[in-house]
Amino acid sequence: MTDTAPPSNTTSSGKTSSFGFRDVDAKEKVQLVRGVFDSVASNYDLMNDLMSAGVHRLWKDAAAAKLNPRPGETILDVAGGTGDMARRYAKMARAAQTRRGGEDASVIVLDYNAEMIMAGVHKGGEPEMSWSVGDAMALPLPDASVDAYSISFGIRNVADIPQALREARRVLKPGGRFLCLEFSRPTASAIRTAYDAWSFHAIPRIGGWVAGDRDSYQYLVESIRRFPDQATFKSMIEAAGFSRVTVANLAGGVAAIHHGWAI
Repeated sequence: MTDTAPPSNTTSSGKTSSFGFRDVDAKEKVQLVRGVFDSVASNYDLMNDLMSAGVHRLWKDAAAAKLNPRPGETILDVAGGTGDMARRYAKMARAAQTRRGGEDASVIVLDYNAEMIMAGVHKGGEPEMSWSVGDAMALPLPDASVDAYSISFGIRNVADIPQALREARRVLKPGGRFLCLEFSRPTASAIRTAYDAWSFHAIPRIGGWVAGDRDSYQYLVESIRRFPDQATFKSMIEAAGFSRVTVANLAGGVAAIHHGWAI
C-alpha cells in the first residue's frame, strides 16, 4: 500500500478534511468521527489490545514518562477517551507527591464524544481525575491555565489539526509541556509493508468479529495513513508556537511521541 498525502486542514469556510481516504467538509468530519466513536466506545479498550497485541500499553507508559506529571500540576488530556493516559498521569503525580510532597495534581480528561467519556467513567478513575465533554478545536479553558497538555491517538481525528495545536498552545502556561502520542510513518520499508498488510487486512476483520463494526475500524486504519509523517507534524507543532520540539519513534515509527514547550 503506497503512502497517501496528508489531509488538507484549514480554517476558512468550505474547507475539507480527511475522513479515512475520503476528503469531506470539515464540519461533516466532526459528525462522522463522532459516529465512529459512538460505535466503538464499548469495545475500544479491548480492540486496542487486540489490534496492537498489547503494545499500545508500553507506548502509553513511555509517553506518560516523557510528560513527567508532577504534584500540584493541572494536566489536560485531550481526546482522553476512557482515561488510559489520565490514570497514568494521576498515579505518577501521586507517587511523586508521596516522595517529595506538594499539592494534589488535577488531571482533566476531555473528549468530544460523550459515549467515550461515559465508558471511562464506568471503568473508574483516580481521585485526581475529572471528566469533561469538549472540542479540541475550541477548548473550554482559559488562556495559560494548564501546566501540561497531552493528546494520544486522537489528533488525527480532529477536523482542523493546526487549530487544535493553536488551542493547545493557548491554554498552556509559559513553560508548559505539549505531548502527542500518535500513529506515524514507519521508517523502514519492510516495517511499513508488514504494518500495512496487518492493519489493512487484519484490523477491520477483527473489528467485524469482536465489535461487529468493520467499517469504523476501516476508517481508523485509513486515518493513520492520511496523518502527516513525523517531520511534517513536527513542523506543524512549531508553526503553532511551540519550541524545542522533539520526536521519538516507537516500534520503528509505527507510532511516535512529539513533545514541545510553550516558551
